[in-house]
Amino acid sequence: MTDHTCRAGLEKDELYALAREFEMLRSDIVRSYTQTSLPDLAAASRHLRALTGLVKDLSDEVLVRATDSDPGLDFGPVIAAYTDASAPVGRAMNNYNEAFEQLGFLRRYAEAPASAYRREARQDAFDVAQDRLDLTVDALQETVVTLRRAADRIDGTPPRVLATLSRSAWPTNSIYRLPVKPPAPGPVRLAYSPAPRHGR
Repeated sequence: MTDHTCRAGLEKDELYALAREFEMLRSDIVRSYTQTSLPDLAAASRHLRALTGLVKDLSDEVLVRATDSDPGLDFGPVIAAYTDASAPVGRAMNNYNEAFEQLGFLRRYAEAPASAYRREARQDAFDVAQDRLDLTVDALQETVVTLRRAADRIDGTPPRVLATLSRSAWPTNSIYRLPVKPPAPGPVRLAYSPAPRHGR
């Protein structure tokens, strides 16, 4: 049987590492704008590319574990951590896309002749972009918290110790499967049983 003693620790480390990646992106986005300024399209493009990459990383982590058939491991708690984080990540992606659209609008009409209508349209685009960036930052923070809390909860009790516990004491957040006890041996039966002889 494969020794999975350190696997829970590795899974926790992977969750913490992805949380740090989201946190770094969040910090970059926060630094890119103020109440009176927005990121330029080059910076916003880098943010969107990084966010898209992290979404891919998250789904790849789920794919690897969902297709793993190791009989000694149950990745349910780990998969749940990643899929729970997908909701705030999706909101972050949606909001940043909307901010990106407004940044594109502002760039397109930056050199257009001034008019009351254009000033109002630019202000509206600025306000929408600000709002969507704020929502993106909030969603990324929720993502970080979700991943870290899930990592904190994953049980790291070694499989050998878990094997000694009763089913009622088994932690539900363990990635190790309960050892399957082989069935008790039954009576030995012969594959061929000759017909009984009858007396003459």
